[in-house]
Amino acid sequence: MPETSFAQDLELAIRLAEAADKVSLARFRALDLKVETKPDRSPVTDADKATEEAIKAILSLERPEDGIIGEEFGTSGSLDRKWIIDPIDGTANYLRGVPVWASLIALSIDQKPVLSVVSAPALGRRWWAAPGVGAWTSDFDGSVRELCVSGIGDLENASLSYNNLQLWDSFGLMEPLMKMSRQVWRTRAYGDFLSYMYLAEGSLDIVAEHDLKIYDIAALVPIVELAGGEFTALAGPLTEDSSSVLATNGKLHRLSQDGFAL
Repeated sequence: MPETSFAQDLELAIRLAEAADKVSLARFRALDLKVETKPDRSPVTDADKATEEAIKAILSLERPEDGIIGEEFGTSGSLDRKWIIDPIDGTANYLRGVPVWASLIALSIDQKPVLSVVSAPALGRRWWAAPGVGAWTSDFDGSVRELCVSGIGDLENASLSYNNLQLWDSFGLMEPLMKMSRQVWRTRAYGDFLSYMYLAEGSLDIVAEHDLKIYDIAALVPIVELAGGEFTALAGPLTEDSSSVLATNGKLHRLSQDGFAL
């Protein structure tokens, strides 16, 4: 498929993000926000569901033959060409009034995410990427810039971000995390989508997380990769079933995989 053929899909993905922003931002910090607990004990709000429904409504009109994988309403349609949606990544932040959350929208073809948009309206930020376009971001002041990962090539100067320590402990990987923390310059847990966006911007060098689903991951991959980074499972290739992931600036990928190995 020629790279130029993604232009209309990227334009649609941006419009999906704009529609999602209107719904999610309108309910952010709402006093009547409805919160439920899903079987996996993760929270879901009425805003999560309404945002995904708004995205699906547009796709049903403009891409009726494409499949959809959504966090809240499951899988439908084609498996070869599908849109993968996390309506609000960072729901725990959203329901507590923390502005670090985003809608994640990706187009996957033949099991590979090829383009995506990550939109964080409460931060005034958006990131997007597609073949032939590269990876870009718009800042809160409206300026637009192309993304490029850092050039850091050694762990002692690297900045590492990870998700919560309880998950590392439950996966039996607290010791490797602590070992890595002693080798790098700095560690922080920015969490969710934001760690990967900072990686693509060159502000971080390594991101590792556990207990993710395909809708948590898909939209992050094109942005990191087209900014020059590398994105895999923590040990081995990335697949739609991967749960533990590693993203780096590329230069540090093998060192990071070795560092996290038991």
